Amino acid sequence: MTAVDAVDLEMQPGEFVTLLGPSGCGKSTLLRMIAGIEPPTTGTIEISGRVVNDVAARVAVPPEKRKLGMVFQSYAIWPHMSVYKNVEYPLRYAGVARNLRSERVHDALASCDMAEYSERYPHELSGGQQQRVALARAIVAQPALLLLDEPLSNLDARLREQMRLELKRLHVELGLTMLYVTHDQSEALAMSDRILVMDRGQILQEGSPEEVYRNPHSITVARFLGVKNIIRGTLVDSTHARLGPHVVPVTARGDVSVDDPVVLAIRPDAITRPQPGSNAAGELQGRIRVVEFLGTEYEHEIVVGDDVALIVTAPDRLGDMGDLIELSVNPDGANAFPDRGDDSERGDVE
Repeated sequence: MTAVDAVDLEMQPGEFVTLLGPSGCGKSTLLRMIAGIEPPTTGTIEISGRVVNDVAARVAVPPEKRKLGMVFQSYAIWPHMSVYKNVEYPLRYAGVARNLRSERVHDALASCDMAEYSERYPHELSGGQQQRVALARAIVAQPALLLLDEPLSNLDARLREQMRLELKRLHVELGLTMLYVTHDQSEALAMSDRILVMDRGQILQEGSPEEVYRNPHSITVARFLGVKNIIRGTLVDSTHARLGPHVVPVTARGDVSVDDPVVLAIRPDAITRPQPGSNAAGELQGRIRVVEFLGTEYEHEIVVGDDVALIVTAPDRLGDMGDLIELSVNPDGANAFPDRGDDSERGDVE
């Protein structure tokens, strides 16, 4: 089995790129190959104009000489060292003079809001503080590239949001070039300049968060960007598809013709109530089966026809359980892909 299949990735200085995909898709393996932890079987890796891996030429620069910083999911800070000593270690290993080490450690800790904790030990810190120490240690040597492998997955929801803002702030203030691995689409959308969606060792799509969210090239990409409504239907014409007993406006993608079976990917926020005061009826009529309050929005499960259930999100409650309501579909958030049977879950379309 091929873990990473012919991936071609180029990053610009100061860019924040995220590898997004399910567990086992190859994103962490790709990160580890760039770091020099995992040896590739073919191809080349170049960092800041310097070739650090070339299988054909038998070039393999060790990890510590690649001018990289890396932050792991498990923090990986030494429990017997103080915060200061943990952050200082890469500079000491590189033979940096003591006075310069002190200045850089202070700057790195200050950047991560950890200067006041320099004499504490890891067991005296919270999970979020330990992650900040790991981040300070990764940036203290002023790396050409910072690699982050799901660094927030061990934190609770509040700390994840806080650290997400910290990482973005550091990226902007320090001009860091960052390659970030995650399976959380909200992290990818919030933080990235560019997202690469991976599956089975390949890059399915890349682009800005807005591009991949609004214009997914496949069902797999749509699902990973938060589309919960994946439903089979039939294309009625170039701009409409049949969904159960209803016809809804869609954006057709790929090689599809009238009467072709399609797979519809409809974002939960693309289904709304008809505009107040409008005389036009909605394209759908359904009955509310479940309503959940999620804090910033309501999520509704609405049954349309005999066996089609749609997830609909809205800032306000659309009704009570059992209510029959009319709904409209925004075609910008409703994509119709060719139905390729088993392949429809993954196949790319243009």
